[in-house]
Amino acid sequence: MRLIYPVILCGGSGTRLWPRSRKALPKPFLPLVGERTLFEATVRRTIDPEFFASPTVVTGAAHLAHVRDQLAPICAGTTIVEPSAKNTAPAIALAAQSMPRPDALMLVCPSDHYIADVSAFQDAAKRAAALAEQGHMVAFGIAATAPETGFGYIRKGAALEGGYEVERFVEKPDLETAIAFLADGNYSWNGGIFAFRADAFLAELAAHRPAMAEAVRVSVDQGETRGAELYPAAEPFAAIEGDSIDYAVMENTQRAAVVPVSMGWSDIGNWQALREARAGDAQGNRVRGRAELVDCKRVLVETDGPRVSAIGLEDVAIVVDGDEVLVTTMAGTQKVGKLDGAANQ
Repeated sequence: MRLIYPVILCGGSGTRLWPRSRKALPKPFLPLVGERTLFEATVRRTIDPEFFASPTVVTGAAHLAHVRDQLAPICAGTTIVEPSAKNTAPAIALAAQSMPRPDALMLVCPSDHYIADVSAFQDAAKRAAALAEQGHMVAFGIAATAPETGFGYIRKGAALEGGYEVERFVEKPDLETAIAFLADGNYSWNGGIFAFRADAFLAELAAHRPAMAEAVRVSVDQGETRGAELYPAAEPFAAIEGDSIDYAVMENTQRAAVVPVSMGWSDIGNWQALREARAGDAQGNRVRGRAELVDCKRVLVETDGPRVSAIGLEDVAIVVDGDEVLVTTMAGTQKVGKLDGAANQ
């Protein structure tokens, strides 16, 4: 099999894990699980010269310094600096348009996900690449372990070698529907990880979002290369109406496939998800920094200095970062990004 070209999408608004994550330093660049940042871990999962080419990182100017600092010690790579944020479809199109060969096998990975089982991820990447080489547009189908209402779902169809055809993509369901999906057994979470040939992706984009495809092409053609960094032209890119890869391509293509995988995946989408990704004590508490917990269960504490003392709490997150303090129930973690402190950084 040919080399796989990792494409790492890197950015974030720094709201969902506020106040630890900030607009200037969002969660990809923080060591939230283990000692490495999520971005560093994402890059390292694709460091194997037998299977992977050097990565292409797509980021904005606001986060370019973090990418430079964290990528260089790991490997050489290419960085595409988006002129503006236009969602995932244009970001991936920039990478596809910039591949060293038209039929390059691309593996698109968000930079802010946690994956516990790297071997399972790499095995799925190889299976996905084999399907992509045949012209399929492949999504990773993450094994659903709970009736989550915050994820999109994929229903698998007819079997393929190494995966399945996609019968349909499903938007985030209500709880009753999610419970039914879990019981059905044919649904998996859509984790936002994809594989396809660059030319196949660009052809699908041209078919379903022709204005976007043309604007990206012009932006890359008129762009400027500085060392290992590509700066697409801002003016044609600014005209793009942003859209996700799911809406622009995956839900429209007739060649969608899914590769099922169980790899200890989390999108670290809120403080509850981060709690579940970390190891806890016998009471399920997770602590970083100075803290004393008495009669507490499943409490997450994250403090960068001040000592946190808590008694008799259950399913609560307490976060201290600089002059900001967040206290929330785990049920309330989905609303953190709507707080004034998070939304108005």
